[in-house]
Amino acid sequence: MSEAKNKEVLAQERLDARAAKDFAKADQLRDQIAALGFEVIDVAGGFEFRTKERFPTYASTRDIKAVKINGEIAIAMIIDGFIADAAETVRTIKAHTDTPIIALVSGDPAELVDEIDLQFHLIAITENFGWGENANALMKNVSSKYLVIMDPSTRFTGDAIAPVIAELSKGEFSAVGWRGGLVNTEDEWRSVDDKGAGEVDVLFSYFLAINIADATNAGGFNNRAIYYRNADIEFSLRLRQSNGRLLQMDLPLEQARHHGYYDTEENFREVQSKKNYDRILERFRGKSAILSPRR
Repeated sequence: MSEAKNKEVLAQERLDARAAKDFAKADQLRDQIAALGFEVIDVAGGFEFRTKERFPTYASTRDIKAVKINGEIAIAMIIDGFIADAAETVRTIKAHTDTPIIALVSGDPAELVDEIDLQFHLIAITENFGWGENANALMKNVSSKYLVIMDPSTRFTGDAIAPVIAELSKGEFSAVGWRGGLVNTEDEWRSVDDKGAGEVDVLFSYFLAINIADATNAGGFNNRAIYYRNADIEFSLRLRQSNGRLLQMDLPLEQARHHGYYDTEENFREVQSKKNYDRILERFRGKSAILSPRR
């Protein structure tokens, strides 16, 4: 079915739904038409279309407007380059869950536009203030109770959302994730040891699901974190300091090429990573009471 025919069919179905006073269905059909890039206008005897922007563009994260989500959890990705790989990740998510996805893209979203539908929402920004501020903007503007912040290189091989919701809904943990570990206190907090599934000190943003209220109460992510690396560790320790517990889980996910690390300019990567970790050492080193039980 062509796009033109598709929007015509949807618009007629919407008209029929309104006539039947099924306004919930009519609103859903309107949203489907909007995802195709059109606004449907009611006119005498039928309808007409007006071209509509398929995604909003903002000057910065500070301008982003609220994104209304149906359901208690959403998936968010911060994307800066390597758009084709991010689009492939979106497709793997869609193959295994109908959870809403929000992509915050710095620059031209290119082929990600083709993925826009009722499940996938795209937000573009023209001025990128950095990973920490982007993550906070997503956490602030998404209406769901829980939010998964994940790397565009992490791929779904099954439904990773259902077990996450099941765990978070128990109320025992403020965050759950796929990869994490325990702070190594023997080397002055300078490394993290992966001990597998179980309670941990830190979770990494390959796939990090948070209770938004708990994360906000802990102060969120550090806006000074321009680069992601170690920013997720700092956030994790903030959560633990505010009495939040973290759980590492085995989930049906896999790691494709991690462009955020391997294809980032080396000097930038190391300098920004060190800045993030220096803040961790300054604020948290030696505060063993905030750490999870050793195992």
